[in-house]
Amino acid sequence: MDPRIGWPLAAVAIALGWWLWGWQGLALGGTMVSFWLVMQFTRAMKVMRVAGQSPMGHIKSALMLSTKLQAGMRMLDVVVMTKSLGERISDTPEVWRWADSGGDAIDLQFDAKGRLERWTLQRGPSEIAADANTAAL
Repeated sequence: MDPRIGWPLAAVAIALGWWLWGWQGLALGGTMVSFWLVMQFTRAMKVMRVAGQSPMGHIKSALMLSTKLQAGMRMLDVVVMTKSLGERISDTPEVWRWADSGGDAIDLQFDAKGRLERWTLQRGPSEIAADANTAAL
């Protein structure tokens, strides 16, 4: 859930609970918010567990990943799609790389808030050689 929606909803739940049922409602609202935070934490841990079992920076197809990417995606969303942690290429700007077994790679650049800004697909040597052979015909 988007934090711009989640936190105001949490505040409304706590305030509404207090207004309707006093301290019992406040406790109910606090419990609901705590449960929501635990669910978010559990989701992140599940994603990291799956990603930790895969080779670092390896994906099935860099080309398919590039078609699924959208500007503004969070790093956690990208890790869910790739099922792998990327290799950090640079810190400023923050760039991560995933590569497939065919030699294709994709570099993803994230902004300071951890949102995807742009990505670059780099074709592997086998694709470049195949393109050169096709052009020669």
